[in-house]
Amino acid sequence: MSAEPNEDVLKGARVLVVEDEAAISMLLEDMLFDFGCEIVGPAARLATALEMAQKETFVVAILDVNVAGEPIYPVAEAIVQRGLPLVFSTGYGGAGIREPFRDRPVVQKPFSQADLKRTLISAISAAKAS
Repeated sequence: MSAEPNEDVLKGARVLVVEDEAAISMLLEDMLFDFGCEIVGPAARLATALEMAQKETFVVAILDVNVAGEPIYPVAEAIVQRGLPLVFSTGYGGAGIREPFRDRPVVQKPFSQADLKRTLISAISAAKAS
């Protein structure tokens, strides 16, 4: 199987971005634009992120684990309830993710464009297969 068909899942995909650090948010947006994605957000506060998670249309979310000092888990729960995939973004790695979300994909900061792309494709593909 070639990588090309998998990469197509990102073309035009709407991605919810929740990140409170402006520099990281801009970097994420640039990477997502390079993949052909559309950005939903970004949200830099938990309340905004929760509202977007419940109401916006997107195919996958990238969630900073700690948003302005608040844990992201209420937003993750809202996304899971909608049956949508998510990817956690954290400097602490997978060990810093709470149950019941430890099975969700994680990109560890600082992450490369290739790591982000691979993780997003995997998350979207797994959601479509289930």
